[in-house]
Amino acid sequence: MKIPALCLFASALFAVPAHAADVISATAPEAKPAVSDRWTFSVTPYFWAAGLSGETSQFGLPVVSIDSDFSDILKNLDFAAMVIGDARYDRFSIFGDIIYTKLSAGGDTPRGLLASSVDVTSETFAGLLGAGYSLLEGPSGRLDVVGGIRVWSVDTNISFNGALLDGRSFNDGATWVDGLVGVRGNYSFTPQFYFTGWALVGAGGADVDWDVAGGLGYRINDRFSATLGYRALGVDYSDDGFLFDVVEQGPIVGLTIRF
Repeated sequence: MKIPALCLFASALFAVPAHAADVISATAPEAKPAVSDRWTFSVTPYFWAAGLSGETSQFGLPVVSIDSDFSDILKNLDFAAMVIGDARYDRFSIFGDIIYTKLSAGGDTPRGLLASSVDVTSETFAGLLGAGYSLLEGPSGRLDVVGGIRVWSVDTNISFNGALLDGRSFNDGATWVDGLVGVRGNYSFTPQFYFTGWALVGAGGADVDWDVAGGLGYRINDRFSATLGYRALGVDYSDDGFLFDVVEQGPIVGLTIRF
């Protein structure tokens, strides 16, 4: 039966990360990036067209290797939400990143002895909360040192239809927390164009959790900015037969709204 590969493929398509001081809004410069004597806020809905590679194992099944591009993932995507919030006062900042994805896949079994078909649903939540301090800040940009925690939650359900296992369903999943440290910053080339990037690394529940990105931004006006870049995120978590050792990477685009 092809149930193991189908199950593990669907459950590992997204981890996101997302994603963090690994976020677009947290690094997009303000129209006047010099030190401010008031709170400033921003929110950024974003889209990350990431492919996935690595290894995963659930339900006590053998380890399965994964190498999928974004078009493969999109075929199984039911719902995705990615949004970032950022608050800044003087040299201090607080930021958050929430990512939720739901994927599903189904297929017929080759012989249909135990079941005629199988359906797999996977839900992944990744949330980061962090704080930062600007070591360098001036008219052209800033460089922040940051730290935070990221919560991961992966839940997979597999259900069988027909034959001996008709109506049976099984769940497997894991939730863990990682601590992260790193830097994020931006530099304005002109009043409209700027470079932004970040680098984070940490561990905790996972053996390693890392995130790097860089992008080019365009300041539309004092309230809106758009950013296009590239991001790579990796996590290696294993516990009691559950394995999630993957790397996600691909282009990322976001729209920052300040108020």
